[in-house]
Amino acid sequence: MLVKVLHNGNCSKSNAVLEYLDENGVPFEMINMIEEPLSVLEIKTVLKKMNENVFHIIRKSEKLYMEKFAGKDLSEEEWIQILSENPSLIQRPILIKGSVAMLGRPIENVKFFIEK
Repeated sequence: MLVKVLHNGNCSKSNAVLEYLDENGVPFEMINMIEEPLSVLEIKTVLKKMNENVFHIIRKSEKLYMEKFAGKDLSEEEWIQILSENPSLIQRPILIKGSVAMLGRPIENVKFFIEK
């Protein structure tokens, strides 16, 4: 089954996952989240497939987060809108296989996800 990878080319962990999939012959489709930001609906769909809320995928270590959003009490809907406008704030990589999705780190989780 084809694995979709929501990817940021500036992220070493994201690049490592692509390399792992390539080396292991796993067919995948790479979606660059920075060049092709996810819509609000796409983010909601990914969260549903992950069985997580939006707070699970926010990169709190990102400079933009610390400067603009740290300490703000925002709703899930507000965060989803912010993430669609600021894709660098989304944890990556995110792997999607059919109706299931997960964060692609640590790499051991990717191995389990691919084999499952």
